[in-house]
Amino acid sequence: MSSTLIAAVIFVVTYAAIVAFKHYKSQILWGGVVLGLACGFIHAPDFLHDINWNVMGIFAGTLILSEYFVLSRVPDAISVWLIRRTHTVGMAYLMVCIFASFLSIFIENVATVLIVGPIMIGLSKKIGISPVPGIIGVTISANLQGTATLIGDPPSMILANYMRMNFNDFFVYQGKAGIFFAVQMGAIGSMLFLYWIYKRHQRAISYEGTVSVRSYVPAVFLVVMVLSLSLAVLVDPNFRWFGGASCMALGLLCIVFSRFAREREHLAVLRHYDVETTLFLAGIFVVVGMLERTGVIESMAGFLAKNIGDSPWVAFSVIVWVSVAFSAFIDNVPYLTAMIPVVQLVSDTLAVPMELLVFGLLIGASLGGNITPVGAAANIVGVGMLKKNGIHVSFAEFARIGLPFTILATLLGSLFIFFVWR
Repeated sequence: MSSTLIAAVIFVVTYAAIVAFKHYKSQILWGGVVLGLACGFIHAPDFLHDINWNVMGIFAGTLILSEYFVLSRVPDAISVWLIRRTHTVGMAYLMVCIFASFLSIFIENVATVLIVGPIMIGLSKKIGISPVPGIIGVTISANLQGTATLIGDPPSMILANYMRMNFNDFFVYQGKAGIFFAVQMGAIGSMLFLYWIYKRHQRAISYEGTVSVRSYVPAVFLVVMVLSLSLAVLVDPNFRWFGGASCMALGLLCIVFSRFAREREHLAVLRHYDVETTLFLAGIFVVVGMLERTGVIESMAGFLAKNIGDSPWVAFSVIVWVSVAFSAFIDNVPYLTAMIPVVQLVSDTLAVPMELLVFGLLIGASLGGNITPVGAAANIVGVGMLKKNGIHVSFAEFARIGLPFTILATLLGSLFIFFVWR
């Protein structure tokens, strides 16, 4: 049996076990890593290479900031502000998702979820309903808009580097409407879907109490973090270090300057740090690195190139929807990297514009992660946030919202791309 096939089997079995035994997902995932080590597909130096330390730094630093953000009671104050300006539970949920969607245009999706998630959970607690549909809405909304600009998400940066695109090219490229407008088409449809999901919560909401904010220091640090991540592409075009380093530095500075927090609260923030989600996120990178090294992703790409047909519409559709399917389970960064040369080959063979196929590839690879709770780093963080509050989310529960959201957003966005770039 070839190493490619064995690695693929390890991956499939590991993910199947995670679906079946979701309460032990970190242990199962690292069990898959151990199997990879035993088979010689992973070596000690690979951990340093495979793990995206920039994303891990963003996660760790923003998680610390978000914990102090919760302690400051600013999310509670924002929740009360939303309650007093919306008439129903559903509209309040939708407003938070729209805010997450907007924020994620400018900063990395994991950071968006860690900033907006506490607001959604605070809102849910105030009105006494489950935060699950709200947090799922926040994560998938963040993943959607992260595709819209050069600075929103790593896949956009990878594609921009390959196509030599600048920030403005995402809006207008070669005189035609760019990826940004395709994403907005998908966003309109997907937000209408979220409205339909949330409209069942027609209960009127009100809150007569007041919230006393303890400190605005964490909020200030979060604003500085948003600005630093927005400008990260200028300092670190390849998304390798600046985002993670700046978030970690701001997290440590927040610990120093958060004098409003008592000593036991400082200790609680560090003691309750979400180690499990951190390990799971790191493990995802290691497993996907194994797939990349053993040629699993390359084999999938090669198979697609040989069987894609000779119709531009069929080729475009296959690239989009196969990317959606693969990205529901594997990280989209190595997948996109492996597929760009394949798309170039298909473009040359069929004599169709390269832009048509690579933009479809980006849409499919970026949005497919919204289907499952492990399809994107932001989903893992959102589900981890719920688990920390004593709530477990199954694959089926996540997919009930994520799957139709993804189908609708991908369909509208890809149709826009096809008719503009065919």
